Amino acid sequence: MAETLMFNALREATDEEMARDPHVLVMGEDVGHYGGSYKVTKGLYEKYGELRVLDTPIAENSFTGMAVGAAMCGLRPIIEGMNMGFLLLAFNQIANNAGMLRYTSGGNFKIPMVIRGPGGVGRQLGAEHSQRLEAYFHAVPGLKIVACSTAKNAKGLLKAAIRDDNPVLFFEHVLLYNLKEQLPEGDYVQPLDKAEMVREGKDVTILTYSRMRHHCTQAAKKLVEEGYDPEIIDLISLKPFDMEAIGNSIRKTHRVIVVEECMRTGGIGAELVASICDRFFDELDSPPIRLSSQDIPTPYNGKLENLTIVQPQQIEQAVRDIMV
Repeated sequence: MAETLMFNALREATDEEMARDPHVLVMGEDVGHYGGSYKVTKGLYEKYGELRVLDTPIAENSFTGMAVGAAMCGLRPIIEGMNMGFLLLAFNQIANNAGMLRYTSGGNFKIPMVIRGPGGVGRQLGAEHSQRLEAYFHAVPGLKIVACSTAKNAKGLLKAAIRDDNPVLFFEHVLLYNLKEQLPEGDYVQPLDKAEMVREGKDVTILTYSRMRHHCTQAAKKLVEEGYDPEIIDLISLKPFDMEAIGNSIRKTHRVIVVEECMRTGGIGAELVASICDRFFDELDSPPIRLSSQDIPTPYNGKLENLTIVQPQQIEQAVRDIMV
């Protein structure tokens, strides 16, 4: 099998689901003629036409509301955010409508919609284009939150998200679109709520997601040379957490480090550590360590930008510290 870039894997998933189910449609800024800001929808406009690949105005609140209404009426819209930071303009539609309507309607409406797009700290994109919104939406009832990290899980997870009857926030990292990987043949779907074992080990559990998965595997190479044996788990599902997989690992290693690109205050790691302490406190031999981004707007300057997010060297040192 030939290697496929991650943005092509996402395009394949969308194309296959649009071909399989005529209720699936795409909407967003520049998703049609232009093919999407990162070419995830390239060629779909020509194949499916303007009624299923809709170029929208620059009005996130409006077209997100339109997607919620479409989902209520039986369609399966996929919203592409040109940059996930812009979807803060649609916070009301996502939280008060998409997340709650299935419950507040007494189950009369399903909201099968996917909200996907690039986010995270890129390379000098500036503060407003370097947002990590997973923690913003984490407290909203009714949402599922997923973060892909490889071409393989990107395709399998997006197909599962499109088929799900609940609203799914699907986070892609702006620096991972050009990752290459061989994809399984056929119609494969990856569960939305299951973590992914990246590396088995016995010394310490490292929990991570999105781009930080690759920082952790880079750090692990150095740590193995030093005699450490870290276990790395890609969370995949940020809401709900796969606490079964997390618990099984902690019962084995009795130590845990959370590595995230999210902010430290109120971030995904904060909630995850709280959940771990609630459920597995007696299994821990040392306090959990949380490596997170600095609580400041992301600088445009490249060197300062790097200082705001976790680097592999910090992960290496955290493992050394927790193993003392």
